[in-house]
Amino acid sequence: MKRTLTVVGILVVIGLLTIPKWQSLSENSSQNNTNSSQSALSVDVHLVEPQVFENKIFSTGTLLANEGIEIRSEISGKIVELRLREGQQVQKGDLLIKINDSELQAQLKQAEYRMSLAEVREKRQKQLLERGGISQEQYDATLNELNVLKAETDLIKAQIDKTEIYAPFDGVVGLRNVSNGSYITPNTQIATFQSINPIKVEFSIPERYAGVVQQGNRVFFNVQGQEEGFEARIYAVEPRINTQTRTLTMRALADNPEGNLLPGAFANIELVLEEIEDALMIPTISVIPELQGQKVFMLKNGVVQDQSISTGIRTERYVQVTEGIAPGDTVLTTGLLQVRNGMDIKVGEINKYEEIEL
Repeated sequence: MKRTLTVVGILVVIGLLTIPKWQSLSENSSQNNTNSSQSALSVDVHLVEPQVFENKIFSTGTLLANEGIEIRSEISGKIVELRLREGQQVQKGDLLIKINDSELQAQLKQAEYRMSLAEVREKRQKQLLERGGISQEQYDATLNELNVLKAETDLIKAQIDKTEIYAPFDGVVGLRNVSNGSYITPNTQIATFQSINPIKVEFSIPERYAGVVQQGNRVFFNVQGQEEGFEARIYAVEPRINTQTRTLTMRALADNPEGNLLPGAFANIELVLEEIEDALMIPTISVIPELQGQKVFMLKNGVVQDQSISTGIRTERYVQVTEGIAPGDTVLTTGLLQVRNGMDIKVGEINKYEEIEL
């Protein structure tokens, strides 16, 4: 009996000594769980939303006049009437310059008198021919003389027409290099004349885009000294690749009613190749290459889950996803090397798609 009490007493003492240790273990376990919860990986995510995405390429170009000429005379002579003023807006058909034609007018009168006399002679010879008074050969010679005189008259009239220079289209007169009374020749540049509304934009793009650019594509551009941007549309594409630069040249037309855009200006070009409605764009850093394709890590119900995707157009910062994700999904953008399927994470910053401006 005594021995039994002794054993019970020893067990009680051991139990009392063990209780503090169990409490300590329990506290340590609770603390470890708390620390584990507090040390959950913090990651940034991207919220997928449908966007209107424009596939663009960037280039540089030059503004050109819609129509432009150097005003020169076809004949030599003295200017007797100078109607063009520098910077003047003129209409098609307006008289710009008149060259002295007094000598040509005198030659025209002389030729007309000779032609009148030849016409009378031809009528008489024709009547004689019908009566048998002259031979056919004599009549043909008279008729030929009349035709030659008519041709000479027409030639002089054509030369007189060249003494007047008219505006070939609506446009603006540039700086002139002559004055009233100046003697000019066909080599004399009188002034420049240009139509700048609309205005042309000429630029080139790499040949790899030759198959996707089309007439009617929108072009956005800006020039130095103008804060606002301008829009144009492609109207013509060169039907060959430049073998020196491996580029394709094209032209676009832009409205220029105020005349603020001037030919020769340097332009920064933004060409819109394609516009996609409801495009799903994610940061390129989120895409992880695999042997079988590509994947992303997504956050679903607070847990990481990988998802295979198919991609489309790629830009400097974003890539279009065509399969694998839906609007409203959340894609991880940081911590991609630390996360794994089924892992609990903590969300840091939530980002959205931002279009890059020129």
